[in-house]
Amino acid sequence: MTLGRILSGLLAGLLFGAGLAISGMTNPNKVLNFLDLTGTWDPSLALVMASAIPVAALGFWLAKRRERPLFEPGFTLPRNTRLESPLVVGSALFGIGWGLGGYCPGPAIASLSQPNGPLVAFLVAMTLGLLASGRVAGWLSPARSVGPPPTVPPSRAHKGM
Repeated sequence: MTLGRILSGLLAGLLFGAGLAISGMTNPNKVLNFLDLTGTWDPSLALVMASAIPVAALGFWLAKRRERPLFEPGFTLPRNTRLESPLVVGSALFGIGWGLGGYCPGPAIASLSQPNGPLVAFLVAMTLGLLASGRVAGWLSPARSVGPPPTVPPSRAHKGM
């Protein structure tokens, strides 16, 4: 791993964490109020989520114009484009955990600067769920290869994005 990759990952993580903190997504009460449509609904996080769309679109637009990423030999794109039951079940479990705890993984990790009992309980449950999901996925489809998606050569990267 090169110093450039490490520093770019650190910078991206710090920027993401700062965005989560500034937007209030590290506050579980704000998140739970956003999810409470019939009670104390707070629509402000919808603006945060909606603002992510043009930012991501700009990122993809810029990436399409590059021959390759700065610190990798090619772009890494998903192999599977089908909607499958593990994705649906995982998404449902993610939503249930988010609704019960008020955290999702990114904001939970960003909140470690101010740890508390519910946060630690969420992180323990999330870690156990991650460990269990790997085992369950292996039982359900032992022949499926689980690993990083292949790197797309620069000549094909522009077509896939």
